[in-house]
Amino acid sequence: MHEQARSGMRENELWALLVHANAEHGGEWMDTRLLTSGGRTNPWYQECGEKLIRVGDLVAYDTDLVGPLGYCADISRTFHVGPGKPSAEQKRLYQHAYEQIHTNIDLIKPGTSYREFMEKSWPIPDEFLDNRYGCMVHGVGLVDEYPDIPHALDWDDYGYDGVFEENMTLCMEESYIGSQGGSEGVKLEEQILLTSDGVQILSTFPYESDLLD
Repeated sequence: MHEQARSGMRENELWALLVHANAEHGGEWMDTRLLTSGGRTNPWYQECGEKLIRVGDLVAYDTDLVGPLGYCADISRTFHVGPGKPSAEQKRLYQHAYEQIHTNIDLIKPGTSYREFMEKSWPIPDEFLDNRYGCMVHGVGLVDEYPDIPHALDWDDYGYDGVFEENMTLCMEESYIGSQGGSEGVKLEEQILLTSDGVQILSTFPYESDLLD
């Protein structure tokens, strides 16, 4: 998808590349169709449609698929469609999302409680709070699984305590950065394995250097 995205391509056409690759390799099913571009990246949770991708758009997606051998692959990335360079605002959104996800990954260790993680998690700037993602971390196995750890603002409504344990497989799902009514947004997510030595990131797909410089 990253290599073939181009101006004039429909969102559905780009998403179809992932669906095809999953089926071709013996994957099982797709849970959602979460790929959007340009202004449709804000707010999150819109599914792909007939919108044409344009030069200068951000494209954001969440894989949400059960692939070969029943492996649930749940990662998110956002990238800029060239030619040309991303805007200062696109870079600002992306860099907030990158900081959020990596700050929170560094907090997770065996023996850390969910509440402690919540209390120390990256503080979301006020302008992005209304559009915050529904959770910060969730378990992943055959599909999304226990635990499901909410943001501090939502803790009293559906938070619960527990302890991160070695060999848990988790998704750092928390990073959606986009102002309410903003022009675009950025979605990032990593799938990790918690080991005795720390976190092993299971995805090898890189981040966007043009959005981080």
